[in-house]
Amino acid sequence: MTSYSAQVGCHIGTILTPALVVDLQNLEYNLKKLPESLKGIPVNIRPHAKAHKCPSLAHLQIQHGSVGMCCQKLCEAESMVNSGVKDILLSNEIVGQSKLTRLAILARNANVTICIDNIDVARQLSDIAKNLNVELDVLVEVDVGQERCGVAPGEPAAELAQQLIGLPNLHYKGIQAYQGWNQHVRKYSDRKDAVDKVVEKVKVTLEALHKHDLPCEIVTGGGTGTYMFEATSGVYTEVQPGSYVFMDADYGRNFDQKDAYISEFRQSLYVLSTVVSVTPGKRAVLDAGLKAVSLDSGVPVLADHTDLIFHNGGDEHGIVTPAGNLKVGDIVRLIPGHCDPTVNMYDNLIGVRNETVECVWPISGRGPGV
Repeated sequence: MTSYSAQVGCHIGTILTPALVVDLQNLEYNLKKLPESLKGIPVNIRPHAKAHKCPSLAHLQIQHGSVGMCCQKLCEAESMVNSGVKDILLSNEIVGQSKLTRLAILARNANVTICIDNIDVARQLSDIAKNLNVELDVLVEVDVGQERCGVAPGEPAAELAQQLIGLPNLHYKGIQAYQGWNQHVRKYSDRKDAVDKVVEKVKVTLEALHKHDLPCEIVTGGGTGTYMFEATSGVYTEVQPGSYVFMDADYGRNFDQKDAYISEFRQSLYVLSTVVSVTPGKRAVLDAGLKAVSLDSGVPVLADHTDLIFHNGGDEHGIVTPAGNLKVGDIVRLIPGHCDPTVNMYDNLIGVRNETVECVWPISGRGPGV
């Protein structure tokens, strides 16, 4: 879709709001910082595209050393492969003849890996892949505490791995062990303790695989909040941070090893919003409501007015109290509470450098995930 809110070369003040913008200088800092932080540690970087759903940004991550991309939904994977990304991990379960066929078709143009926690789904995918004459890699998804998808650690994971090995056109490669809730454990020591528990479950699983002479080439997991713990655990071969490219207000509430707010990565993502009404001394009203910014992980923060508080004003409005010095027509930068679902609301990501629009990137993987 062509953006009607901004054109390359225009000033940031002329962008129609609400609009999703990325500070390109901070984005570039984050792209460089992640591989620098892992220098000398023998793990691959496979960022999660669910954070941005934007092929242009995925290619930048690959240029900075990533081996490929993670995707959480089939539409994200399709947008990545269609743009030329050659290595995809679908880090989620995909079920049903139609979706499994679409997944298998992607393997004609990319190396595709899929997570499995059900042998019947794997058998169906194997039949589809055989009929299409394509090959896919598969990982056993292990529930390491998320209590969402995955089989139990240890023997149940080894049993599923053994069943996968015999399926035509599927190649068992290892396990996924991701624990999303750990990403926002606030204290550094508490996050470390939480990941240690995950690592113990991974070790139990690796012992079970070894007991049955089953290989495990890949152990993948970790996110922006914990990736360094997984990377230095000695058991993970790959990490999956995604939000690091943007950051958000929720990640900004985590603490580092010195009990200061984390600052390893810079905030680069903002929702631009215009003040449309002011009641002096009481409130200002913005044109960004539930349709423009996600509230699932808390309200956004006003980047340049941190003393003011955003409140839910409904679908089309955000209410700011107090009004401060805001005037009708002012443009404010909102730091989303959660970057992933906020990005999903927009067709385009507007790249800004020195207050000038430098690029407009389609977010072609957005949507409910069909």
